[in-house]
Amino acid sequence: MKRKFIFFALFISFLFLFSFALTAQALPPSQLPQFSTPTPGADGRIIYIVREGDSCLRIQLLTGVPVEQLRALNRLDENCTVFPGQELVIGVGAGSSPDEPEAGPTPTEAASEPTPTPFPGNATVCILLYDDVNGDALRQDTEIVIPNGAISITGMSGQFSEVRTTQDGLEPSCFENVPEGAYNLSAAAPEGYYPTTQQTYTLEVVAGSEYYVDFGAQKSDNIIAAPGDPAGEGGGSAFLGIVGGILLLLGVGLGIYSWSVFGRKPPMQQPPRPPSIVR
Repeated sequence: MKRKFIFFALFISFLFLFSFALTAQALPPSQLPQFSTPTPGADGRIIYIVREGDSCLRIQLLTGVPVEQLRALNRLDENCTVFPGQELVIGVGAGSSPDEPEAGPTPTEAASEPTPTPFPGNATVCILLYDDVNGDALRQDTEIVIPNGAISITGMSGQFSEVRTTQDGLEPSCFENVPEGAYNLSAAAPEGYYPTTQQTYTLEVVAGSEYYVDFGAQKSDNIIAAPGDPAGEGGGSAFLGIVGGILLLLGVGLGIYSWSVFGRKPPMQQPPRPPSIVR
């Protein structure tokens, strides 16, 4: 009977150990399906079509786009609810059709309004850092300049370089007398803003031309933050692992205690000696 109890206790300990191993096991990253970034559409937006079983966290793992950005770009609710067949914007790239408005910083030729004639061999580059209120990565006429931001133009061959601070208003900051060549344009919004377009752009400047490049950013107050840590969905497995470990320790302790109490044989008792007879 005592041995059966000991075997039962050891069997319970084995079950606890087995449950701990199952709960502590994590899903290897290699089991996630491969994902290829789609080609930007005509409007420059990169679309991901939600499939059966998708969630915002799974889409983040597939595409590398944070959950917060998914919610901001697609106006999702606090639970980041998605459904199969839904089209989600996961980024902005160069558009495939010149007739459609392109998202992100794109150069446009100057309007037909009269403009000062640039110096021979030079060009004018105008940069606008705008408040993308609706977060669509396309500048509207009512979206104003973000003040106290930084914009810069840097020649790849060192032929020209300048940095400016943005001011209130609707007009871009124009860099004049820019020599012909390749340039890196960049913008940095002040603290409290979240980029909605690319923040760097490469431009090939041709002498005698005028270019306009827009960069967008949105106030972080307008972006609903995702509740909790995206990695929090794995917290259930970690919690179960801890509980399994505790139960395992209890089972092992119970087995040791049972062995120490019931597994030892009582000491052999000596038969009583007959009383001695004194003669």
